[in-house]
Amino acid sequence: MSSTAAQKANVLWFLPTHGEGRYLGTSIGARAADFNYLRQVAQAADDLGYYGVLLPTGRSCEDSWVVASAIAPHTEKLKYLVAARPGLTSVTVAARMAATLDRVSNGRLLINVVTGGDPVENKGDGLFLGHSERYEVTQEFLDIFKRLIVGETVNYAGKHITVEDARVLFPAVQSGGLPLYFGGSSPAGIDVAASTVDKYLTWGEPPADVAKKVEQVRAAAHAKGRELSFGIRLHVIVRETNEEAWKAANKLIQYVSDDTIAAAQKIFSRMDSVGQQRMSSLHGGDRNKLEVSPNLWAGVGLVRGGAGTALVGDPETVAARIKEYIDIGIDTFILSGYPHLEEAYRFAELVFPLLPLSHGKQTFTAKVNTGPFGETIANDILPEKQASQS
Repeated sequence: MSSTAAQKANVLWFLPTHGEGRYLGTSIGARAADFNYLRQVAQAADDLGYYGVLLPTGRSCEDSWVVASAIAPHTEKLKYLVAARPGLTSVTVAARMAATLDRVSNGRLLINVVTGGDPVENKGDGLFLGHSERYEVTQEFLDIFKRLIVGETVNYAGKHITVEDARVLFPAVQSGGLPLYFGGSSPAGIDVAASTVDKYLTWGEPPADVAKKVEQVRAAAHAKGRELSFGIRLHVIVRETNEEAWKAANKLIQYVSDDTIAAAQKIFSRMDSVGQQRMSSLHGGDRNKLEVSPNLWAGVGLVRGGAGTALVGDPETVAARIKEYIDIGIDTFILSGYPHLEEAYRFAELVFPLLPLSHGKQTFTAKVNTGPFGETIANDILPEKQASQS
């Protein structure tokens, strides 16, 4: 293990507020993102011992702040990684919202700072700034936000944001401010990360590429006298055997047509997000070039923006790949799988016991009269665990 390796890891799950299903690119097997289903996913993640959940943001999603506020009371320990959008929300209003949600959730709020990489969607939200200017806004926003959230009164005159006598009267529960998560692969994004945030996030690129990015961001932070921690966003397809896992990966995209891929890739090409460009370049829209490094599969990115890669394999293989990222210095894994309810259980049951987690985890041994797993036989006989005959 290298000197920069993370010692323990946090694993978060994902709340699919844009809807989901058993397949990508089709309405077959689809599930609506209604309150009851999202609550089920969150409660499962809470019960299984996940550190938290990420709520996505954008016009294709239900609002992350409203969903988190509605679901948090139905969970106990689960943290909520919710998006702050510089340029779309007043910084003082955003700080007030964050402090309130942290208070009503008893200190379970994490902030995901999202600058936004789709010019078309940004214009629909009233934001007409270019790429570099949006990161200028993000820096000013965070300079003010970090001071407000710890109780300071702020007077600030920036290029884009000006506030006078800005205050948050009801402070957040978490002392020292709220944890700030942020991802940006461009030089402007890396500069914001190095200057301001707590955890730098990357999408699931091959380990060698992630290692280069981590070293670049770490060096930029050191140059400013700061230390950062690192996280990664990945999908997971884990089954009891590698063969089953790869079969499940191929099944996930079995209804994705070439026309659907072309339409999705055309939309991604309009974006000025460097991270999205890096994701798209892994496969180039070609379904025959999807294993981009051992057990790292880019099939999700054929039709899904943002995180487009999945770790595929049996529990030991997936855990080994995760440990490769841990050795690089990644200490936070934001994971998802389709469908999210079932896959939250599958990943926790199969892979949690193999990982050095910093948060509480289930041992997954039942303490009721059903034996280790399975229904009691003939009302009296406990089922025996049988070894595989293969």
